[in-house]
Amino acid sequence: MASQHPAGGGTRARRYRSPGRTRQARATRARIIAAAARRFLARGYAGTTMRAVAADAGVALPTVELVFGTKAKLLKAVIDVAIAGDDEPVPMLDREWARQAESVPGAAGFAAVCAGQLAESARRAAGLTLVALEAARADPDIAAVAAQLMVQRQVMAACRRSRPRDGIGHAAAVDTVWALMDPALFGRLTRDRHWSPAQFRDWFADAILRLLFSVPGQQPNAFGQSLELS
Repeated sequence: MASQHPAGGGTRARRYRSPGRTRQARATRARIIAAAARRFLARGYAGTTMRAVAADAGVALPTVELVFGTKAKLLKAVIDVAIAGDDEPVPMLDREWARQAESVPGAAGFAAVCAGQLAESARRAAGLTLVALEAARADPDIAAVAAQLMVQRQVMAACRRSRPRDGIGHAAAVDTVWALMDPALFGRLTRDRHWSPAQFRDWFADAILRLLFSVPGQQPNAFGQSLELS
């Protein structure tokens, strides 16, 4: 589309983005991501091809390549959407749950908010993240993605400004949370030990309190009484 310039008599290209095209592009992207997630979980990284994802999503292969570039970048996009729960371009620490975690009073409130968000994110993304971590051993492209995921996990683990109890340094506190956030741990507890995401959520909150914020002699909470292990 062009517009006339009365003074110069020439034309100038006008940048125009159709809302309909934008919605269509987002819908196509969402369809590709959903198809890719199913493929990666069912067949792993090596067993998933861009062509198969395109076929599942009902689009042409060049469309998938244009939107995501490489299979490694596609998996990273799939994991990011799974972690966040949507495809909005908003960093995790700028979302409402993070603001709530930073403002809620007391360590128990902070642990509860973080545990709730982690359980939801892990339910959607833990399996996909493990696909990336396992493939990283043999594929340098996905190894770079796996490194990004590790950095993201460290940033998430360090999001709280409150200090842990005496005797625990900041670095040790971050490492503790980082370890508890391990997607393999979530997978083992929910898959192998048959925990529900809610059980994991409560356990994570309890572990954070006991390991980082509890003081000697503090009365334990009721989590140990409510959790049934088989």
